[in-house]
Amino acid sequence: MKVNGKSTQTIWLSEDKQNVQIIDQTKLPFEFKVVTLNCFEDAFKAIKNMLVRGAPLIGVTGAYGVFLAAKENQELKFIEDACDYLNSARPTAVNLSWALNRMLQKAFDSKPFNIIENLCNEANKILEEDINFCENIGKYGCEIIKDLYNKKKRPINILTHCNAGWLATVDWGTATSPIYKAFNDKIPIHVWVDETRPRNQGSFLTSWELGEHGVSHTVIADNTGGHLMQNGQVDIVIVGSDRTTFTGDVCNKIGTYLKALSAHDNKIPFYAALPSSTIDWNIEDGKNIPIEERNNEEVSMIRGKNKIGIIEEIQIVPDNTNVKNYAFDVTPSKFVTGIITERGVCSASKASIANLFPEKV
Repeated sequence: MKVNGKSTQTIWLSEDKQNVQIIDQTKLPFEFKVVTLNCFEDAFKAIKNMLVRGAPLIGVTGAYGVFLAAKENQELKFIEDACDYLNSARPTAVNLSWALNRMLQKAFDSKPFNIIENLCNEANKILEEDINFCENIGKYGCEIIKDLYNKKKRPINILTHCNAGWLATVDWGTATSPIYKAFNDKIPIHVWVDETRPRNQGSFLTSWELGEHGVSHTVIADNTGGHLMQNGQVDIVIVGSDRTTFTGDVCNKIGTYLKALSAHDNKIPFYAALPSSTIDWNIEDGKNIPIEERNNEEVSMIRGKNKIGIIEEIQIVPDNTNVKNYAFDVTPSKFVTGIITERGVCSASKASIANLFPEKV
C-alpha cells in the first residue's frame, strides 16, 4: 500500500539478506520509523511489544525470527527452542504457531549445509503467500461491497474495529483489503473507524493508512457503532480475526463481539475477513481459545501528541486503581454473516468452511 505515495510493505528482508526490517508501529501515526531485526530475540521483542501487530504479520515476523535464529546457531535443538520462545510472545494469534511449525518442519527437512538458505526461502514464501491471500480476500470482499452499492445506489458506509489493514499483514490487509479494492474500483465508500481502546489501533493505525491511501473515513469512539447502526449509518461491518475456529467462532480484538451483537440486532451484515492461516483446525469451540491478558498500563495510560506537538504518555485513571486488560473476545458463529477468505466467502459454519478447505478436514 502507500506511504507518502510510495508502495510499502510492513516487513522485508534487508538488501544483503542478512537482517529483517519492519515498520515500528508503536511510533505511528506521529512518526514513521523503520527498525532492523538482527536476531531472533529482536523478532520476539517486536512481536511481544507490538512493533508488529495483526495475526498475519505476527506469523510472518515469527517465520523470519526462525531464519535469524538459524543464523545464530544451526543446531536443530537451538532452532526448536527458539520456536518455542517466539511462540510465547503472543498466545492468541494462531498464525504465529502456524508459521513457526512450518519453519521448524523446514529446518528438520534441511541438510545442515543449506538450513539457513532454506529457512530464508521459506520465510520469503510465507510472506508472498500472505500478500496473495490478502489480495484475494480483497477481490472476494469487494464483490460484497459492490453488490451493496448496486442495491443502494449511494456511498457504502463500512464499520471496522481494531486494525485489520495492511499494517496488520504484509500488504493489503484483511478487513481493509475489500475496502482498498472497492476504492481502487471507484466504488464510493466511507469507513467508520473505531478508535479501539486500549491501544488505539483504529485511530492510530487504520485511520493513518486509510488517509495515506486517500480513503474517506471518520474515527469514532468505540461505543458509537451501535448508535450509528440504529440510525441507518452503517451498511456493513467487516473485521479481521486473530484466530477463528473451524466451526466459525471468531476471536478478534476486544470489543468485536459487541459490534457483532449490534449488527445482528439491526440486521446489518457482519463479516470476518481472514486468511486460512488464521483458522485453527484443532479448536471447535471458541470458548477454548486462549485469551491474552496484557499489561495494565495499556488501559491506565494513553499516548498522544500534546498541544505543542510533543508526544507524551499520561495516566488516565486514579492512582492505585485496579485494571484488567483482556486483549480479545470471541464472537460466536451465529452472529457472523460470513467469512471472507483467499478462496472465497463462506458461512460461519463447520460444513461451509470445510467445503472451502477440504484438505484440512
